Amino acid sequence: MPFDPPLNSLGFAKPPAQTRVVVAMSGGVDSSVVAAELAAEGYDVVGVTLQLYDHGAALAKKGACCAGRDIHDARRVAEAMGFPHYVLDYESKFRDSVIDEFADAYLAGATPVPCIRCNERVKFRDLLDTARDLGADCMATGHYIQRMQGEFGAELHRAADPVRDQSYFLFSTTPEQLDYLRFPLGHLRTKAETRALAVRHGLSVADKPDSQDICFVPDGNYAAVIEKLRPGAADPGEIVDMQGTVLGQHNGVIHYTIGQRRGLGIGGLADPLYVVKLDPDARRVIVGPKAALATRTVPVREINWLGDRPFTEQAEWEMSVKLRSTRPPAPAIIRPLSDTEAEVELLTPEEGISPGQACVFYAPEGSRVLGGGWIWKGR
Repeated sequence: MPFDPPLNSLGFAKPPAQTRVVVAMSGGVDSSVVAAELAAEGYDVVGVTLQLYDHGAALAKKGACCAGRDIHDARRVAEAMGFPHYVLDYESKFRDSVIDEFADAYLAGATPVPCIRCNERVKFRDLLDTARDLGADCMATGHYIQRMQGEFGAELHRAADPVRDQSYFLFSTTPEQLDYLRFPLGHLRTKAETRALAVRHGLSVADKPDSQDICFVPDGNYAAVIEKLRPGAADPGEIVDMQGTVLGQHNGVIHYTIGQRRGLGIGGLADPLYVVKLDPDARRVIVGPKAALATRTVPVREINWLGDRPFTEQAEWEMSVKLRSTRPPAPAIIRPLSDTEAEVELLTPEEGISPGQACVFYAPEGSRVLGGGWIWKGR
């Protein structure tokens, strides 16, 4: 009678020592704990850190923080746990796939989310290919999201810790990528558990603070980076109301986002005004009352669908959608227009929705992530 060997913790029917895992190591505590845990379980771990950017070059500022410390921290973890570690120069890939689009999106009046593009185009595409070239059975990351085996294959689910959940940033993970990826931290209930594991393994990064900013914008000053990348991007223009009346001047459309209230420089009015639209071609910032921000219909394209049935199989899908990483999912009706485009109707209007942000789809009940797409201006 044939005997099926039990699956190891990563889902393979062989001993951990015969299972090679490439771990994407950023130098932070999350990916370091993943690598240390897998090494301690006896897996054939290979750590890989990507050199993606140079803060000094991005900001044109001497002495600016650079990625060197993160690389050093990842290397120290690998040395302490006794597995090989490699640094790959992906700066040109990152610039072409992420940074250039980030700058161009802001110039077009959108509010981009470069972390999603980085996962989609660099980590889960180029690095994943490298992991395969290294003979790895899978690639593991420190993202807080869960991969579960469903009836029709691997499924994407929200992290057990709603505070740390990163599903908004990983909606574009394809089914093929999901088959190969592993997320060992997704089941943890709190970040404190992760740090406790780091202490248990004696990792030097156990108390390292979490990064709060986009990696290539370390001080949160997006405009400075865009001006460096696209000289002349901060040309001045007019601030106008919804009837076209000039209310003031601005020092560059790139300094504004939909929904912004502070920093407009047009005080003294009876009611507060908000940025309701950006017109980069005319170099105009359009402002209006808060009520003008309310949106019920959202056009979405570049959809990545993770459902079990074809996206266009039915005319409407009742789901929950998340339109910003900091907002909870809200009930919506999604009407497919094609395999990659849809119109999303929000049951309750939301404010401050901007082109360039993601619209992520969730099952009405439970934790499953069903994909998502990118918000755009529509036709």
